[in-house]
Amino acid sequence: MRKFQALARVARRFTGDSSGNFAILGGITISILAMAAGYGINTAQLFNVKSGLSQAVDAAVTSTARDLTTGKIKLEDADATVRAFLEANAGRLLAPGEKVVLNKVTVDKLAGTVEASAYIDVNVFFPLFGTSNRQRVAASTASLYSDKRIEVAMMLDVTKSMDGQKIKDLKTAAKNAVDSFLKGEKTPSGDPRVRMSLVPYANSVNTGDLASSSVFVERSKADRKQAPANTDAKAVSSSTRPDNCATERKGFYQYTDAGPDLAMVNRDFLIDAYSENYDTPACPGAKVVPLTDDGKKLKSEIEAFVANGGTAGHIGIQWAWYTLSENWAGVFQKSERPEKADPEKVAKFAILMTDGEFNLSYADASKWQDAYNASGKTATRTAAKTLCEEMRKKGIEIFTIGFKLDTAAAKQTMKDCASPDGVVKRYYETSNGKELDDAFQTIARNIERLALTK
Repeated sequence: MRKFQALARVARRFTGDSSGNFAILGGITISILAMAAGYGINTAQLFNVKSGLSQAVDAAVTSTARDLTTGKIKLEDADATVRAFLEANAGRLLAPGEKVVLNKVTVDKLAGTVEASAYIDVNVFFPLFGTSNRQRVAASTASLYSDKRIEVAMMLDVTKSMDGQKIKDLKTAAKNAVDSFLKGEKTPSGDPRVRMSLVPYANSVNTGDLASSSVFVERSKADRKQAPANTDAKAVSSSTRPDNCATERKGFYQYTDAGPDLAMVNRDFLIDAYSENYDTPACPGAKVVPLTDDGKKLKSEIEAFVANGGTAGHIGIQWAWYTLSENWAGVFQKSERPEKADPEKVAKFAILMTDGEFNLSYADASKWQDAYNASGKTATRTAAKTLCEEMRKKGIEIFTIGFKLDTAAAKQTMKDCASPDGVVKRYYETSNGKELDDAFQTIARNIERLALTK
């Protein structure tokens, strides 16, 4: 009996001492956590390398395609050009010490494409489960080369709310955008590869010399209908034309890019009473500049911007479309005429910028007071979205920029106007001058990419 009791006491002491069990479990747990942490670090490391490599290869191929497009290099130089670009630029996109291996470059003359693939053998930070500490990361991309031209319409807000630092920021960002787009590049045939138009807007759009052939001046309530075609309209002489303002087009062609040979654009007679009562100019001083590759001219017009007036954004959108439309070719000088729509030959883009809510519409107003109230604000937003939708249907890619937007309606209008996000982002919200400049520069790069990438 005593022997049995002694054995029981020994057994209880053995089972009661759990410190060794905890040590074993703790060691296993720490090992699992260490492996999980190592796996997470490796995944992040490889993701970063993959992202950097993809950007490097994409930039190299796009740059090479652009050089082929502009005739800067010959087809047989493509391999060496991709290789040189990677060697020169990969370092800033990848971790120090990583070496890019260009796998192959393929130029398809029939399809007009440049394709390249490359890889990096990466030393991972934490080799796991006995695997090698080197893992291969690969990336590939393709770009088009051709004599495709690019047309960009830039609609810019010069309303009263832009006064002060905002208009200064816009001038800087817009002029930098002009420099980025217009690099003096020519197509192999010697034509400008990129042309830009400028559409400043406020209460209306100042159409400058285009007014005489495209804008019908309403003189009374009886004129508030669809403007007659240019060929049928009784010309308003320069001595009686009050200015070169244009408001909305009315009637059947309101949301189309039909040329003035079918229906002119109206200058609503309510604008005079509106501007008089709100003590603001009917027209912005800055005029529409049709498509051009003259960067000096565009920047000079931008530098002269003065902020004043209300925000009739849909009127700006309307004229941005006209400057890109082949239906308006007869209104412009030969060098300013938009190309005929053809995705294989020309890429058309609109950049729409505002610092606030679209809030002014004349077409549906019965008296000048109605132009700037709840119904007027709804009308301009509805018109803007409708015009944007119709532009997109015609193959025009739309980018939008909000500058210090402070209302949900303003943000939603710009989101709805932009083309859907895909390979690149189309809608940008900015809160200061640097962000505005960055947005324009990003759009410039993305337009180049969309024009060239397959």
